[in-house]
Amino acid sequence: MSAATYRVGVDIGGTFTDIVLLGADGTIHTKKISSSVGNYAQAIVEGLSELFVETGLAGDVIEEIRHGTTVASNAILEHKGARVGLITTKGFRDVLEIRTLRMPKLYDLAWEKPAPLVERYLRQVVDERVDARGRIERALEARDAERAVDALLAEKVEAIAVCLLNSFANPRHELMIKEIVTRKAPDLKSSISFEVLPEIKEYERTSTTVINAYVMPIVTSYLRALRSGLDGAGIPARLLLMQSNGGLSSDSAAAERPMNIIESGPAGGVVGAQALARAKALPKIITFDMGGTTAKASMVEDGEVTRASEYSVGAGIMSGSRLLTGAGYTLKVPAIDLAEVGAGGGSLVWIDGGGSLQIGPQSAGALPGPVCYDKGGEIPTVTDANVLLGYINPQHLVGGALALNAGKARQAFEDKVARPLGMAIEKAAYGAHQIAASNMIRAIKSISTERGRDPREFALFAFGGNGPLFACGMARSLGMGRIVVPPSAGLFSSFGLLYADVEHHYSRTFRRLLRRADLAEIERAWSGLADQARAQLAAEDFHGDSMRLRRSAALHYQGQSYELTVPVPDGPIDERMVTLLEEAFGQEHEKTYGHRAGPDEPVELVAIQIVGQGLRQGAGIPERLRPSRAEPKPPPARPAYFGGDGNGQAAGWIDTPILRRSDLAAGRSGPLIVEEYDATCVVPPGATASLDAGGNIVIMLG
Repeated sequence: MSAATYRVGVDIGGTFTDIVLLGADGTIHTKKISSSVGNYAQAIVEGLSELFVETGLAGDVIEEIRHGTTVASNAILEHKGARVGLITTKGFRDVLEIRTLRMPKLYDLAWEKPAPLVERYLRQVVDERVDARGRIERALEARDAERAVDALLAEKVEAIAVCLLNSFANPRHELMIKEIVTRKAPDLKSSISFEVLPEIKEYERTSTTVINAYVMPIVTSYLRALRSGLDGAGIPARLLLMQSNGGLSSDSAAAERPMNIIESGPAGGVVGAQALARAKALPKIITFDMGGTTAKASMVEDGEVTRASEYSVGAGIMSGSRLLTGAGYTLKVPAIDLAEVGAGGGSLVWIDGGGSLQIGPQSAGALPGPVCYDKGGEIPTVTDANVLLGYINPQHLVGGALALNAGKARQAFEDKVARPLGMAIEKAAYGAHQIAASNMIRAIKSISTERGRDPREFALFAFGGNGPLFACGMARSLGMGRIVVPPSAGLFSSFGLLYADVEHHYSRTFRRLLRRADLAEIERAWSGLADQARAQLAAEDFHGDSMRLRRSAALHYQGQSYELTVPVPDGPIDERMVTLLEEAFGQEHEKTYGHRAGPDEPVELVAIQIVGQGLRQGAGIPERLRPSRAEPKPPPARPAYFGGDGNGQAAGWIDTPILRRSDLAAGRSGPLIVEEYDATCVVPPGATASLDAGGNIVIMLG
């Protein structure tokens, strides 16, 4: 990559669209603009065009655009996906409605399952049967298959999903239906379960196949509009999409398997945090990403992100323990294990019927936004509380681009929160701040203590526009001693996209008791998945050293319903490898559940998995980063309200210095506030902050 080329990271949030340009020489240009809710592609093109005007660059210097998007998840949340028809085995028409009988809220008799994404009259059945070993017990007749396809075409469906019983063991009947669909409606989108998810568990496989079909036309249309907009603006760069699993995918692969980009948005920041944790030799970090609408937490352990093998989409925002599942639609694809709460800068502050102060999950979003934005918002938000507490510059945000009306925020908070509660306004605002923090602490606990990890052993890696503002108070409550705030913290999800590699994940159900298995058969099965990965990477121009394959296995003790995934080292599948896998599984079981079975308990292989990575030569992050945006002279000190830390530290209003990031080179003691273009970092009394060699703010709590 020549010195004149740039790569772009673009992340669309509920409030802002963040854009980062990174040059081969380490130069960084950043832009933060309001999201264009009606047409997300518009904000990307407009933001890049504004950056070109500001920097004097042109579209032809952009080598690659890496993009995290919420377009697929929004289609599910808003039930605005495609009109999908489903073809399944006779007797299994209602799998989507029966689900797995899990309930997200115990004792709530009024809870109702979400409506299935395919209505019953759009579900057709065919009379066929394949057993769990792949033997055909009742062959599918072509006439029956054509009848089912014709019935759905007559209903003018926009996509067809096909999920037959045990097709993961023998896909012949599914492929027959696919051929009929292609012949009768060559332009119709189709989603075939054997190609999408060749694994056991009927509801999970059916749900995943349907979700893929449901968002396929939406994602295809969005990517086409984005490509057209970029070309029209003179930006012919290659487009890569962030996947839920933390890897990148080409736009053509994302259009075929949009199920992989459902949780695209939050993944970028975790991948960036993983890269910086490796560089800083931090073995254990918890990432904390708080933006305008939600806050998200994840865990990086020993340099590896934690992935979940499935998750629910459209479930609303987590409101407690994630052991209670079933609220949304199950998607069984690997995804970075994230916990999310409805607490962002735009989260509404309100009083419930019992007179208790509540935060979110409703958000003011980009429009009208917080009251202080002066765009028509009337209900106070978390950002308004932070302005009143002196944490946020009462004059402006985003380097002066967004003027604030602090007086309007004060009046709204007084009328709607402080006076009804009979409290002084600063105490009401501080209460709102603390409730928001306690909501987010639940997210951190759900990916640490609920996973058998002690948060006190981790550093808190805080980013997002509001993450560094809340990080110290949350870390103190959790007993965590170190906080790291990266450069460009408010745009770090976009910046993190630049650290990611192209990845494709492949899996296949392959149930065998390890000690009795034909190991050569397992070896051949893994080789088959590896061939798939190599073929996909080769089609995307990765060869030789730029191609890397990693194996993993899903295992459980015989008789268990759920499995744990462990990495599989390189080498032949022999008796030594069986011993290694059983021991790795036993250790992971003990770490997760607090116990393990004895050495005589048989371990069963459930599924084999391969990750194929495409590594771009010379496309790494430069060692030295050079932000192009000059640090403005900080404003004078201002009073900020601190509630004390419970260890005798003073509470109340304290005259607090306002600093630039570079002012921390020598290290400073709190209280202090670091104001930047994209984020504000609050360091409370009793903490010290300094700058490390990579430009990260490192805060140590006393």
